[in-house]
Amino acid sequence: MTSNSSNDTDIQDILQRLQEKGQDEEKVTIGGMIEATGSRSFGPLLLLAGLVAISPLSGIPGIPTTVGIIVILSAGQLLIGRDHFWLPDWILRKKISGSKIEKGMKMLMKPAGVVDRVMRPRLQFLTKGLGAWFVALFCVCVAMTMPPLEPLPFLASTAGIVLTLMGLALTTNDGLVALIAIVVAPLIGFGVYSLLT
Repeated sequence: MTSNSSNDTDIQDILQRLQEKGQDEEKVTIGGMIEATGSRSFGPLLLLAGLVAISPLSGIPGIPTTVGIIVILSAGQLLIGRDHFWLPDWILRKKISGSKIEKGMKMLMKPAGVVDRVMRPRLQFLTKGLGAWFVALFCVCVAMTMPPLEPLPFLASTAGIVLTLMGLALTTNDGLVALIAIVVAPLIGFGVYSLLT
């Protein structure tokens, strides 16, 4: 994995940049959102995908499936040893309303402040080397649930919670958060299964 600058690990800073992007542009491309995070390494990219999935943007048709594809493609590249990621142009050109991005990121700003205060490097064997490889594989499995969940409003956000936690873990090298995500995922899955049956 590539090293991250301090801005890459400040979640409020990432949200602020995305919010400003939404303010400045009527329609924002996925590529523009990735550029706003300041990195194409896996942690920030996964974090961006998770934040979009848990925000009101997940209610826009096609967004949960697009997020799932982005995670599968980028995690798949990590699994084969790449640490910077290529995404197809049709995904990078996909546009989202700037005002919806602004509102969605604004809603997440206060919780992000709490997150920024508690995250720190620990249990780094879970976020580097073989640990990062396992996280990528885990995220592929989670992302594969998003397209089938899309017809049910905002249900794909449950997968977004896990992806956000994993993105935070990799971005800040906080293995404890990765461990929490691994524990939370089956509980969320059981809850979703109970709702659907």
